[in-house]
Amino acid sequence: MYFYDFDTLMDTFLFYLELGISHVLDPSAYDHVLFLAALAIPFSLSHRLRVVWLATAFTLTHCTALALSVYQIVEVNTTWIEFLIPLSILGMLGFNMAQAKKETHQGNWTLHLGATLLFGLIHGFGFSNYFKMLMGAEKSQAGPLVAFAAGLEIAQITVIAAVLLLGWSLSQAFKLSKSTYIWGGSLLVGLLTLPLQWNTLLALLGLE
Repeated sequence: MYFYDFDTLMDTFLFYLELGISHVLDPSAYDHVLFLAALAIPFSLSHRLRVVWLATAFTLTHCTALALSVYQIVEVNTTWIEFLIPLSILGMLGFNMAQAKKETHQGNWTLHLGATLLFGLIHGFGFSNYFKMLMGAEKSQAGPLVAFAAGLEIAQITVIAAVLLLGWSLSQAFKLSKSTYIWGGSLLVGLLTLPLQWNTLLALLGLE
């Protein structure tokens, strides 16, 4: 019985760990990757720990939103949340571009952290209904939440590392200044975000 329970526990943990990873890397729902790109663009490899801390802050509030939903403390209108998700990406990109020419810390750290925490809540509530449905079959919610958070963090650090390495490679290859890279990268991510924003606007207006 002990080994059966341990195997069941491990299976559950791995399921939610993989769910956290796929939630970030799912190609059919790439808004999470776009947000992480927007988060990482202003940072260089030498500032990698700062952006990792931001990603961890995002994980914290993302999973806080899931916990609030799972324990039925907060109920949200997911149509509005889905509209706010791409808007949060565009907001982060606008912040990046406004701060691009500053030579000290890339952007105001306190504002950057506060925005990341807020956007983590928004993205978490966007996934909350599906996650809550899965939780209905679980005896305990704490373990799956921890496993999901771990998967989320693993995938986010992977994406951030890729963005930082790509940014370094492009900057070295084309001799790009920091501000040029931030503006160019932000505009590219913004263009990829606009179709998501348009689709969520149509859904919000009931025109989809």
